Amino acid sequence: MATHNKRYVMVIDSKKCIDCKACVVACRAENRVPLRYSRNWIAEEHRGEWPKLLAAFEPGQCQQCESPACVRVCPTGASYQRPDGIVAINESECVGCRYCIIACPYDARFFREDKGVVEKCDFCVQLVDRGEIPACVKTCPSKVRVFGDLNDPDGPVRQLLERRRHLTKKPEAGTSPQIYYLL
Repeated sequence: MATHNKRYVMVIDSKKCIDCKACVVACRAENRVPLRYSRNWIAEEHRGEWPKLLAAFEPGQCQQCESPACVRVCPTGASYQRPDGIVAINESECVGCRYCIIACPYDARFFREDKGVVEKCDFCVQLVDRGEIPACVKTCPSKVRVFGDLNDPDGPVRQLLERRRHLTKKPEAGTSPQIYYLL
């Protein structure tokens, strides 16, 4: 059996989202993120006029870009990209300059005043490195998020992306985001 380089990505089917925020709670618990911060979120959009209103929910997070602007601007190398594509932060090297926050076109990073460092979604690398899936994926009751290796031709993300139309956020930013939203 041939080996391949892993490229972790996520596919999101927003139409399945019920805004329960289980993903947000699971992320905060797994990564010890205080209530006033969030590594992931649910955006809400209302369409129509009363009494015919529609609420649409769209999960958001770091887009795990293939060409991350945040990594390019980090003066210490604290923001880096792993060989498997995950964009992460080494907190011990972060000086809190916040250049990466400014560079991110997705508003996915935040500054933790209590720790003096920047944080963001890193696909729960502590779980991924143990062969598990991110907390947000594991906990979602309606299976909105699908996590996996894009380079695995038989994997669930590759199968979804081959079968369904999809898009990425802000492709014009030139960062090649690796979170795919199904249409």
